[in-house]
Amino acid sequence: MYVLLTGINHQTAPIEIRERFTFPPSQLGQAYQQLKNDRVEGLVILNTCNRTELYATARDIEEGQEHLKSFLASVSGLPVEQLEQFVYQPNCYDAIEHLFRVSSGLDSMIIGETQVLGQVKESYQQAQEHKASDGVLNSLFQKAIHVGKKVRTATAIDQHPVSVSYAAVELAKKILGPLQDKTVLIVGAGEMADLATQYLMLNGVRSVIISNRSYEKAVEMAFQFDGRAARFDNLPAELEHADIVISCTSARHHVLKEDNCQQPLLSRNGRKIIMIDVAVPRDIDPALASIEGVFLYDIDDLQGVIDLNMAARRKAALKANSIIADELDDFNQWMASLCVVPVISALKKHGETIKQNEMKKALNRLGKVSDREKEILANMAHSIVNQLLHYPVVNLKEMAVSNQGHLYAEVVKRLFSLDVPDEEQSGYEQIKTGNQG
Repeated sequence: MYVLLTGINHQTAPIEIRERFTFPPSQLGQAYQQLKNDRVEGLVILNTCNRTELYATARDIEEGQEHLKSFLASVSGLPVEQLEQFVYQPNCYDAIEHLFRVSSGLDSMIIGETQVLGQVKESYQQAQEHKASDGVLNSLFQKAIHVGKKVRTATAIDQHPVSVSYAAVELAKKILGPLQDKTVLIVGAGEMADLATQYLMLNGVRSVIISNRSYEKAVEMAFQFDGRAARFDNLPAELEHADIVISCTSARHHVLKEDNCQQPLLSRNGRKIIMIDVAVPRDIDPALASIEGVFLYDIDDLQGVIDLNMAARRKAALKANSIIADELDDFNQWMASLCVVPVISALKKHGETIKQNEMKKALNRLGKVSDREKEILANMAHSIVNQLLHYPVVNLKEMAVSNQGHLYAEVVKRLFSLDVPDEEQSGYEQIKTGNQG
């Protein structure tokens, strides 16, 4: 059983490519139905603002990886050849380490950010609800969630106030200076919008307008921050009054478009407005950036701001790497037992079968032999088999915890033509239950 990962993230692809790979909750069931077949046995789709990753278990690495890659190509509409420049498919060992780093916030645009751990949990729960995960992935994601919590507790990596929302506010301060006299329009009423508003209030903003597709939610959030709610239909008109726009909805299309926002922006006669789009897919039509006085930034543009606030988190990340290394060794020892122990058992059984068959042939040819002679023959056959299998078994155990351990197990299976049926595998019950024991 191999753990596979096929993914695309903020490090491998720009936002205009990443936004092709998003899965709204309403489409997850269909995605799992398309993915689940005889090439993969377990699946978890991890879909966040900055990544789309498919975790799977399979018995054939190449077939599994090709299936996952073909699925992403069909979702995105990109040819497989073009997709390959953006996609990563690490080996089994590295895929497990990658998930631990993701859940710990070490692979995020902002090191140590808190939202991703909740997203890993939610993705795992959704996979279970769709009956897509299996025992190995259950154990893997439970371990990843444990690692994410442990890293945050032991290093306090998330205690420094750095997030995409924080970076958006810092960018506005850098361009406009003090924000006390500025009017801010927040588009969206989710967690990211809430965080952005909190940071704005901490920086002295007193005039906040909240607009959301659900007007009731906008009213509720506006009341919380002593601001004003605006109906979504009136959103373009609010652009005439705002100095800063931070948009972070979950819409599948542009919310602020050229056809309905161009005129309100032109009516400002070049007065500066900072528009920060932290949504994926993007909320704000890039064409609006051509209007005089409009300064438009998307989530990728925030990276420069984020870099200025990362020193403390990078220091904590060093300690986090050590924690991840220990937890990775622990999990890989368990994984090694699932792929290596059954192979070793099958190899010894194979040697015992050969010994017994050859002993019978030899005794039939010799005719009548004494008990002592029979014992000598048995000991010799036993010694020959043990010596022949000694180094393959010892070396396979040593290789088990390396990043190629599963491949060595597969090579031994093929070299000796071993039959390792599922029901006889040591640790099979652990695979079914997802219990590392």
